[in-house]
Amino acid sequence: MKKIAFICRRGPHGYAAGREGLDALLATSALTESVALFLIGDGVLQLVKEQQPAGILQRHYAPTFKMLELYDIEEVYVCADSLAERGLTLDDLLIQVESMPREALARCWAQCSAHISF
Repeated sequence: MKKIAFICRRGPHGYAAGREGLDALLATSALTESVALFLIGDGVLQLVKEQQPAGILQRHYAPTFKMLELYDIEEVYVCADSLAERGLTLDDLLIQVESMPREALARCWAQCSAHISF
């Protein structure tokens, strides 16, 4: 079965890409169960707990990531190297994810037939 990889590389604020990518992921999951989410670079910041974007006049959409389970999106991968580079651990994230080094993450998404980057 073909799997679609959604690859998030940008932080949660200052760009619409994060929210739009999350919306696309949720919409795609209604059509197929074969989706996976990969967060690398500043994309790992999408999942940080206790964000307060109102201070910079941004919408707080991070809690929407908690809905991934309701949409049967079970494959959520985070780059361990990106977390470490930002001084974060898995305990700092809103949801449970699978953490793996950058090289392993790239091998995993290479197995997907389509890639959508946001």
